[in-house]
Amino acid sequence: MSFTIEPIGSVRGGRAEPVDDDWGSSRSVVQLDESLFTADALAGLEAFSHAEVTFLFHLVPPEEIERGSRHPRGRRDWPLVGIFAQRGKNRPNRIGVTICRILAVEGTRLEVEGLDAIDGTPVIDIKPVMREFLPRAEVHQPEWVSELMARYW
Repeated sequence: MSFTIEPIGSVRGGRAEPVDDDWGSSRSVVQLDESLFTADALAGLEAFSHAEVTFLFHLVPPEEIERGSRHPRGRRDWPLVGIFAQRGKNRPNRIGVTICRILAVEGTRLEVEGLDAIDGTPVIDIKPVMREFLPRAEVHQPEWVSELMARYW
């Protein structure tokens, strides 16, 4: 089975290059496609503190897609793990998901902080973050992940 997903909008502003680390203070706008949506599509989102934004890693060429395992960030001192045990951009469907802070909602524009997507990135979906959808138990992870993420935000 295959399917097509059309972008609902795109990222405007923020970073121009997909550089790892220091994304926490990055501010950008998710601009909805005004040929598809009106301001009604974002109505009520301003009442939430955070949004989950789903987007496409559009600059990853097909030949760089990983279907097996690799060392995260190419670091041989970290374990060889499958692509589904990491959040790298070279994923089979190149889909990224980030929870970011909502700064403002104005018309068809959603201003956010901490979205690790670059200017021009196609946005696939936006969802409000609700406590009830967050993990209901303690989250645990390998030590290499904590080291990798130490400077990410």
